[in-house]
Parts: sequence; structure tokens; C-alpha cells
Amino acid sequence: MSFRRIEDAPEGKTALVRVDFNVPMLDGAVSDDTRLRAALPTIKALTAKGCKVALLAHFDRPKGKRVPEMSLKPVAGPLAKLLGAPVAFADDCVGDAAKAAIEALPAGGVILLENTRYHAGEEKNDPELAKQIAALGDFYVNDAFSAAHRAHASTEGVAHILPAYAGKQMERELDALDSALGNAKRPVLGIVGGAKVSTKLELLQNLIAKLDKLAIGGGMANTFLYAQGVEIGGSLAEKDMADTARQILEAAKGKCEILLPVDVVVAKEVKPHAEARICGLDEIGADDKILDAGEKTVRKLREAMKHSHTLIWNGPLGVFEVPPFDQATVIAAQEAAELAKNGKLIAVAGGGDTVAALNHAGVAGDFTFVSTAGGAFLEWMEGKALPGVEALKR
Repeated sequence: MSFRRIEDAPEGKTALVRVDFNVPMLDGAVSDDTRLRAALPTIKALTAKGCKVALLAHFDRPKGKRVPEMSLKPVAGPLAKLLGAPVAFADDCVGDAAKAAIEALPAGGVILLENTRYHAGEEKNDPELAKQIAALGDFYVNDAFSAAHRAHASTEGVAHILPAYAGKQMERELDALDSALGNAKRPVLGIVGGAKVSTKLELLQNLIAKLDKLAIGGGMANTFLYAQGVEIGGSLAEKDMADTARQILEAAKGKCEILLPVDVVVAKEVKPHAEARICGLDEIGADDKILDAGEKTVRKLREAMKHSHTLIWNGPLGVFEVPPFDQATVIAAQEAAELAKNGKLIAVAGGGDTVAALNHAGVAGDFTFVSTAGGAFLEWMEGKALPGVEALKR
């Protein structure tokens, strides 16, 4: 994937940098600084070039109005602490006051601009707002992959006005995703889990054309089993999607091997440490609920990983939040992490539930790359063009 990188950016100029500072807050203070830390390499790379850095970000959903509780001001202090340098704050992201505040910065200085979504034109990608933002800088850097699927004034509009570059976090994300699906080392195995086929229909249709094997887990797998005539008892499933599931299985023939559960973990209710049993697909009772993949299924999945060069993972294999129905996800995640750590597998994962599941398994740090961008990661896996990324291409 060919895009402009920070190394190509000019020195001693003003950089407008789009970051993702939509951070969790508790009592008006930042409660998790992960996204602030993610922006540090880009900020430091630019300040090392003697550039002034003006940070653009959204926070929450003020819907074009000034909502005091949705100000980015409380973020400036924690960011300054992480950066080990002062971070100024401007109470708008456009206009004379913002311009004056940026001009007052020393070379290599950093300023955080107020919530871009205070302006109604932000989410409408209003060309006039994009021009006003662009007037504050000499070039643009997008370091917010998580917002790259949205064509907003600060994520896409500005990139068509100023020279545009990918930030360090964006670069890591794009390089990792390219290695997982774009120019992947084959064979490529995909794992897709989660509750509903209907929410991941485009994803499945795109993946069967690009993968060598696709393992389906979670509630989605129940729908596929039901479509094949398996009695699934009281399990979560979208029975109205049975025809669609059969069409996907048919379309995959000769292209991509679909791996469905061959055994399952069932219980009468979803509660921690509920009485559960592993059973074959022909042993599911009328009041049983399928809540995880069984041991044989996990064994098959681990074997598939060992015979793959690349793994891309989105969604858990069971109800991992409720032990003991986390076992399949944990064991499979540990296998992938071990192979990745030993250089035998490129393991890329993403999506909110997936990140939580890998953290639960204690292996997120051992994967080749874990994307925290939920919607953008999913749309990219679906094969959609992301406006914020397209604008950075050479």
C-alpha cells in the first residue's frame, strides 16, 4: 500500500495532526490514556523536525454544539505529562484565536485544539470548515485510523487541501493490515466470531474470496450449523439467515475451506461457572444452549494455525465474558500468540470484542498487531475503501 509517510514531510512547518483522543473519562479526568500514548511517536517525530504540532480530535457526540462536558481541555494535561513537554490548548479548532495560539508556539511546540465536533460541518465534511481548518497549518497528518472510515472535515476534507501524510500509528496499522489481507503470506487463515451473521455478512463475503481457510465461531457458527440441519436446541441463532449461510458455504466451495465447530460446549443457562458439558453436534438437547466451541474444534483450529503463515482474527469463539465459556477463545488465542512470538505466524487481530478477548487471554502483546479501531477495522476487512486512508495514497 503506497501512502505518504512522515519522513517525507517538510521540516520547521506547522503540522495539523488528526489523532484519536476520544478517550474514556471518569469524573472529568482521563481514565485510560492508551490512545494518548498511541499518538506520542507521531508527535515526537514531528517536533524532532522542528515542526509546530496542532492536534485535531473529536470527543463524544456534541452534534455541532458546544457541550462543556465534551471539551478536550482535560486531555491536555495528561498528554503533556506523557510527552514530557508543555501542551497548549485552544478553545476552538478554527478561527483567529486558534491561529494566534498556534503562531505563539515555539518551534517544536504542541497545541491541542478544541473538539472538532463542536462544528456541525465536521461530520458533514463541509468544504468550508475543511478550508478553515486547513488555514491553520502547512501540511496534514492523519494518525487516527479508528476514524478513517468516516469522511469528515478533519479526517478527509483537509487531506485534499493540504499535503497529507500518514502518522506513525496509522502507518503501523496500514502496514499490518496490508500484511494480513492486502499482500498476505499464504496460506491465510481467518477467524470470525461474534453473535450475528447479519452484521458480518459483507465481511464473510469478502473473506471467502481472499482466505484459504475461514473458521466461524460464536453465535454466528450456530446459524451455520442450523442451516446445515443441526438441532441447536435453545442456542442463539439467526434462523432467518439460514439461506444466506448456505449461500456463503456454496460460494466458498473451491476457494476457501470453511471450518465450523465439530463439537460444542453447552449449558442450560448463561451464568458464571454454570454446569456445562462438551458434546457432539448430534447430542445437543432441546433446552441446551451452545456457548463455546468444544475441544476437538479447538484442536482443529490450532492445527490450521500451525499450517498457516498469516492469521486475521475478528470476534470471539464463545461467550468469553462468562467463564467457563471462554476456554476455546483463550486456548486458540494462546496458540496464535505462541506461533507469532516464535516468528511462525503473522497474527493480526482487531475489533472491540476481539481486543477484550485477547486481553482476557493475556496475549494481546504477543500478536503481531492488534488494532483497536473497531468500525474502521471491520470496514477494511469488508473490502471497503476508507476515505481517510484513500486521501493519503500517493
